[in-house]
This record gives sequence, C-alpha cells and structure tokens, in this order.
Amino acid sequence: MIAYSHPRLRSLIAAAMVSVAFHVAAAESLPSFAEVKSSYGTSEALLLDRHGAPLSEVRIDPRVRQLDWIPLADVSPAVAATLIAAEDKRFFEHGGVDWSGLAGAAWDSVWRTLDGRRARGGSTLTMQLAGMLDPALALAGSSRTLTQKWDQAQAALALERTWTKPQILEAYLNLASYRGELRGLDAAAHGLFGKAPAGLDAREAAILVALLRGPNAPAALVAQRACSVTALSAPEVACEEVRAMTTVALAGAYRMRARWNLAPHLAAKLLKSPGERKATTLDADVQRYAIEALRQHLAELAERGVGDGAIVVLDNATGEVLAYVGSGGDLSSAARVDGAIAPRQAGSTLKPFLYALAIDSRLLTAASLVDDSPVAIATERGMYVPQNYDRQFRGMVSVRTALGSSLNVPAVRTLGLVGIDRFHGALRQLGFDTLTEPDEYYGASLALGGADVNLLALANAYRALANGGMYGPPRFVPAGGTGTTESRRVFGAQAGFVVTDILSDRGARAASFGLENPLATRVWSAAKTGTSKDMRDNWCVGFTSRYTVGVWVGNFSGAPMHDVSGVTGAAPIWRDLIHRLHATEPSVAPLAPNGLIEQEVAFEPAVETERDEWFVPGTQTRLVAIAAGANAGSAVTPHIRYPAPETIIALDPDIADDHQRVVFQASPVLPGMRWRIGDTELADVRGRAVWSPLPGTYTLLLESADGQALSSVPFEVRGSIAR
Repeated sequence: MIAYSHPRLRSLIAAAMVSVAFHVAAAESLPSFAEVKSSYGTSEALLLDRHGAPLSEVRIDPRVRQLDWIPLADVSPAVAATLIAAEDKRFFEHGGVDWSGLAGAAWDSVWRTLDGRRARGGSTLTMQLAGMLDPALALAGSSRTLTQKWDQAQAALALERTWTKPQILEAYLNLASYRGELRGLDAAAHGLFGKAPAGLDAREAAILVALLRGPNAPAALVAQRACSVTALSAPEVACEEVRAMTTVALAGAYRMRARWNLAPHLAAKLLKSPGERKATTLDADVQRYAIEALRQHLAELAERGVGDGAIVVLDNATGEVLAYVGSGGDLSSAARVDGAIAPRQAGSTLKPFLYALAIDSRLLTAASLVDDSPVAIATERGMYVPQNYDRQFRGMVSVRTALGSSLNVPAVRTLGLVGIDRFHGALRQLGFDTLTEPDEYYGASLALGGADVNLLALANAYRALANGGMYGPPRFVPAGGTGTTESRRVFGAQAGFVVTDILSDRGARAASFGLENPLATRVWSAAKTGTSKDMRDNWCVGFTSRYTVGVWVGNFSGAPMHDVSGVTGAAPIWRDLIHRLHATEPSVAPLAPNGLIEQEVAFEPAVETERDEWFVPGTQTRLVAIAAGANAGSAVTPHIRYPAPETIIALDPDIADDHQRVVFQASPVLPGMRWRIGDTELADVRGRAVWSPLPGTYTLLLESADGQALSSVPFEVRGSIAR
C-alpha cells in the first residue's frame, strides 16, 4: 500500500484540488445543446431543386468528411446500446461522473504511473463529450493526467445540469471521429458501410465503437477490440463475423459516393462553401426523367458511334432552367465534361434566326421564292460550295419550305441578302458569346452553323424566338436571389411569329423529313434539327407554349457518328421530353401579333400550292411570280452572286488602269434594278454591271427600280494604281 505522503501522490492530489477552483467557471461556460447543434457544419454542399428536394451533393472541405447531424431517433438502437455497454455502462445512472469508476481509474493511475505502466481510463461518455466541446479538456499526449480527468469531471457535471441524456448521446455520436477523416456517425456509416445510421446492425456498431478508442489503429487491432465490444453488447454474434466485417470495412481507402447526384455539372458550377444548401430552379422530377431519357437513347445509339449527350429544359416565361444534364454519366468516357456549355458546331440550328432577320427587315417573306440550285462562292480559302444534306437541289422553293426542310443553299443566299455582319451581330445579341471572332472570319458558312455554340445558349436563343424575339438570360437560381435581369429585343414579334409558324409546320419540313418524324409531337411545338460537318454534332432544339428543350448528342472526343441525323439522333430524345412535360397540360399555338397579315398567296408558275400565308405589313402579296428572264433556278428576290461577301480583289500592276474591270453579277433579273457603290450608280445589263476598280474598302448595293435595297456585299480592292 502506498502512503498518502508519497511525493507523486501528494502532487497529484494538490493539482486536483487547485483545479477545482480554477475550472468550475470554465465548465459552467460550456455551450448548450442547441448551440452545438446549430454550429455543426458539414464538409459537403447540397444543391436543391425548386421544391427543396436534394439534387446533388459535393464535397467542399478537403480536410474532413462530415455529413449531416443525425438525430438520435434516426440512429439504429444497436449503436447507442453498444456504445453504452462498451464505454459507460452506468450512463443512465450517474450525473455526468461515474465516481466509482473514476476513483478506480485514479487509484490505477497512481499505481501504474509509479511502476511505469499505462493507466486505464475512467471517463464517462459525458466527460468524453466535454473533451470534444472544449479542446482544453481533450487528450494531451498519450493519456490524461488526474488533473485533466478532474477538469473533465467538472465539465461533465455542468453539462448534465442543462443537457439531457439523449442530447448527450446524440452530440457524442455526431462529434466523434471514427476513421481517418470520417467525423460524425453519418459520415462513418456511409463511408465504411455504405448505409445510413438507421440501418447499422450490432456487428457494424461494434466496429464503430471500437474505432472510437483508436480511429487510425491497424485493422487487426480494431477487429480485436470489436470482438471484445461484441462480447459485452451482443454476445450472440460470433467474433469471426465481426473480424471478417472489420477487414472488409477497413480494407484500403474508403469510397463514399455522393448520396445525391442528379445534377453534378450544375453543382460543380454553383456550390462553393462547406455546409451550403443552394436552392435552384431545377425540377428534380424533370431532371430525373431527362437523365433517364438521355441514357436510354444513348444506349440505343451506341452502335452508331454515339457516346455522349446533353439536355437543357427552360421555362419560356421566366428563363428558369428546369433540367440541366451535362453528360450521360457512366455511359460517357468523359462524364465530368459539361456538354451543356461545351462549344460545338451549330449545324443548321442557326437558320431560324437568319430568316427572322430577313423577314424582320422586309427583305423576304415566308412566301418569297429562293434559289435552291448549285452555287460556288469565292472566299480567301478557295471556292465554298454548299450542298444540302441529301445532296439534292429543288430549284425554286419558298422561304417556308427552305427553312422547314432545312435547305442549305437558300440559307447561304439569304445570308448574302442579310449581310454577315448583321447576322453575326444578331447572334451575339441572342447570347452566343462563343462567337468571338470578327464576322468576316466565319464567312458564308455562318448560315450553315460553321461556328461553335453551346447547348445552353442555343436553347435560350430559341426561347427568345418563343418569346417573339425578346432575349433574356437563363436563370439557375430563384429570382429573389438574382435581382433584375437583362432583357432586350433582337427582332420583331411579327417576324418571330412567322418563323415559329414555319418551324411548327409539318408540311414545310415534309420535303426533307416526311410528314411523320420525331418532330411531329402530340402537342403544338416548333422545332429545328441540326447536324454539323462529318456528323460530329447532332442537335434538336424547339419549344412549346411553355417550355424550350435543347438536346445535343455526339462525342466529347469529336469522333464522328455513323449515319445519325438530327431526326434520328437528338430528335427522339427531344420528343420524349416534350411529351413528358405536357403529359397533363396542353400546349397552345401562339396568337398572331397585332398587325400581322394573313392572306392567300399563289405562285406562278405553280412551284408550290396556293395557301394562306403570314406577312409583315407592307410585304403582303397575293401572287409570287418568277421575274421575266429568270431561269427555273432563280429566286424572285435578286441578290448579288459576285463578288462574294468579304472578297478581296487584287489589282494587276501589269495591266493598264483603264483596262482593269470588275464584272458584278446578280440573279434573278428584275426590270429597272440598278447597282450602287457609294454615290456612283452603275447600269445593269441583264444582271451584270461593269466597274473600274480602285484600291479601297467598299459596299456594293443592288437596288430595285423604286430604290428598295435588294442585296448588299462588302468587299475590298488591294494594290496600287499604275502610273
């Protein structure tokens, strides 16, 4: 027996007595249960849909993995029972300190300290919790001194005066460290066993409790401890089972999958802070359906070399994004690539905006005849020879047919009429911020989608078409968090209506796609497909009275697809989404804007049947006739054939100035039409005009007999005048 006069024991007792005076106040200042719970933060951030449903979870804090605070009612009873049996069997009997256990631990501490052995602990769960709440009360070194235990005892007594036993258990389980960076029961349950705390059984509970004494201990030691814990809490469970489960749970690095992963690309874009819960405009049901539809069709298209896709769904009125799918997930070889904002070639999807500009400028009507015949356009890179998708030409066609059937040559001719600079500027106004090069960089191919756009911008531009030419940015978060939004008119509501009417016309697209195709939905809709060069990108974008849906399929690698067009690739996905969105609500065709004129129009010769057509005021006509002298491949509206836009003409220094001539050409020929360069008017001779070139930059105009602009082309003359 050791006398109390032993110097080591006297110093321990003295330190404990002094501790009482100095640490009671500190114990009384420990936080309340409500304060601890409210200050708890997760390492994750959570993206929520418009109704508060979880969409995606993203880890933000790299230092610790801590998930939700779990109420005790949502914890498996086996966990609490195992914890109490192994760590504090008289938990519900003491007031924070198990005096008999603490006395035994103190006496054991003296003996073992004197002979150099490790002392056994005597801390209750409440005392351990006090150490979690106050770092000054936590473990220092390899073991706690008697002074530290006394400090913990005082804090535990203070805690139990204001905390209930269930609150102490709940806080302990949520604040404890279990393994590596796993802190809190929710992270430990998901990280080690892939389940929620409510589903933990007696074996898993024993492993977690065993980890509390040494979170980073070797698996064999943890298994040994877990067997000992099981013997106390669930003796009916065989140690071999616990040992095997421990080996599996602690084998290698844990892999914790996100509990919610419906919108990973948007989550990566919006979530920045640990513990953040960000509300979005997305609808979880629409998002889930969009993912399933994309995955199903990608699986069907895999044999055609299609590996990736993306979907955007917008609310027409508000611009709110209802679905945002950036990839096909595990079906993709690059699932983290966000296909909704990845720049890709637009194909024919820009044509509606080109025709909207031409109609809005009164250069064309839906009944105007345009020339679908072979054409070669001179460019700096050589001759540009556009062709239609099916390699066929249809001669004279109306604008309605040209746009509805997505004919390429008429679009190129229309671009020459509108002007590349105007079209490029309008596209920028519609939000295509990927068109960063000067307009002359794109040339005539801009009409056919020879520029990179992304799906989000493209779908939102179609939303502007659905809104009668009024652009507004898309929105990912509720309006209350963004304030006022930008809004601007890009083209008139009347022109927007006419183009929308064409895109919803099954007959107009029949020449290329037939009457029955995926664009022919059960509800009113307007849509356009597009396929880029070499079948690398495939689009379908369109809208109903309430929603705009954009779909892209292709390969992030840029590899071409095999025999996939807009109708067979993206359009079926688009159709399924339209039908899902309007499963219980109708889609109503828009009303014509005030002033728009509808009247019957005939064609002479009868290249198309008589029909009722829409006209912007001042452009209406009852008869569209081919001009005298025009051939069967001509259009009723003449435009400049040569020079091509942005042509550079070089003067030849070996030819005398008065012998150098440039011959301008236009077709079809209208009586009285004339040419103009600046203030100089040139006579027309059967669609031609001769001009003596001088160095400089010019805009060539073609006008009708009454002075109406028919076509314009910018070009440049380089070189020097011979002396």
